[in-house]
Amino acid sequence: MITFPNAKINLGLNIVEKRSDGYHNIETIFYPVPIKDALEIIPAPKTTIQQTGIPLDLPAEKNIVVEAIRQLKKYSEIPPLEIHLLKNIPFGAGLGGGSADAAFMLKMLRDFFQLNLNDTLLEDIASQIGADCPFFIRNTPVFASGIGDQFEKIEFSLKGYWLCLVKPDIFVSTPQAYAGATPKRPQVSLKEIIRQPIETWKETMVNDFETNVFPQFPAIGNIKQKLYEAGALYASMSGSGSSVFGIFQAPTRLKKSFPNCFVWEGAFE
Repeated sequence: MITFPNAKINLGLNIVEKRSDGYHNIETIFYPVPIKDALEIIPAPKTTIQQTGIPLDLPAEKNIVVEAIRQLKKYSEIPPLEIHLLKNIPFGAGLGGGSADAAFMLKMLRDFFQLNLNDTLLEDIASQIGADCPFFIRNTPVFASGIGDQFEKIEFSLKGYWLCLVKPDIFVSTPQAYAGATPKRPQVSLKEIIRQPIETWKETMVNDFETNVFPQFPAIGNIKQKLYEAGALYASMSGSGSSVFGIFQAPTRLKKSFPNCFVWEGAFE
């Protein structure tokens, strides 16, 4: 069986408050986008995993899809599998690629072995793997709060618009992204902002991480500016970076504008 885990972007991100456990509560909108990996499982005498595509800087046996199998084994017997993972979603990009792979593995195992596990239980299992993982179980736009693990479904679609996403060869660590952050509650909720025309988002929707990340990595800020110069209705860094996306009214051909970067262009589904 084969499945195609997709990425997500953050439409705005507000750092709301620092928690007593050292983490931060945030508010954001997760939106699925059609940048996809490929994940296949085949029954085998023993469990193995082969990684191709974008190289990953970790041993295959430590891949998050293996952790997904471990978590699911707490609820059901899972026989050995030959796993093939083709990586196309850049990692360290704020796109949730690893979380998507894990969540899609859970769903694929449920379907392949016909396990009696509903989406709510799969979300609980996914939450043991990572904060973003539960989002990819239902894989629909949500308003996320808490540490990004509390979801409220929203009726919203970007179908008819086009995406250009740019990932420079820059890694932004979580401590770097939060450095100097001043948590504050937004005056207007993202749930209200997305009801307004996209053309107005530039003035009302923000990603609070940009305030800290752009001064440390000017090249990331420059990408956002270039997307606006190319005609983006709205552009933003996704999550804590380092990818930046632009939403356009028409298809783009901007790969030559961003040399030495991963560039994905296509329509929202």
